[in-house]
Amino acid sequence: MDTIAISKFKATCLSLLERVGKTGEPILVTKRGKPIAQVSPPPPAHSKRTSAFGCMRGTSEELGDIIAPLPAEDGKFSADRGSV
Repeated sequence: MDTIAISKFKATCLSLLERVGKTGEPILVTKRGKPIAQVSPPPPAHSKRTSAFGCMRGTSEELGDIIAPLPAEDGKFSADRGSV
């Protein structure tokens, strides 16, 4: 990574930004020898837009039948019987 003083960065800002864009290498900007900023290229753009619908596709797992009734237990409420 190249290091450059802020005064030189200010004078050559546009050409340095173009260089970062072309090479992809970041530049460290210093003030009195101490780092104050880092200029780096932007993250790569996604070629395919994602939607909120279907974005979680393939991330769940079906563990069993969720429609079948649970087995009745003695002493518990049963919707079929209507009472305890």
